[in-house]
Amino acid sequence: MNVELTRFKVKEGKSKRVDEWLAFLKENMNDVLVTLDGEKMFVETIFREHLNGDEYLYWYSIQGEGGQNVETSEHWIDKKHLEFWNECIDETVRPVDLKTEVVMISEKVRISMN
Repeated sequence: MNVELTRFKVKEGKSKRVDEWLAFLKENMNDVLVTLDGEKMFVETIFREHLNGDEYLYWYSIQGEGGQNVETSEHWIDKKHLEFWNECIDETVRPVDLKTEVVMISEKVRISMN
């Protein structure tokens, strides 16, 4: 099991496009959830922050081993998600992986993740 929290910087002037991206994911949640199964993604959450004039998106995820990578997916929702990603995420700024210190998941939930 892989638990991650990573911060990505949003490109300047792309805040409205990020609004559209997040709305797109919410509006198409049934298809989004279908793709999570193939990725062995148990939890994926996006957080948003404005800090010192910059905007960031944080991805929190709990993922099983051996899942499909979103970049290799043929599902239309993943392709559209990656279009938004490429348009909005500033790849010139290195993402920040926060260090996982403690993972607290009940045994009942852990068993269901296998």
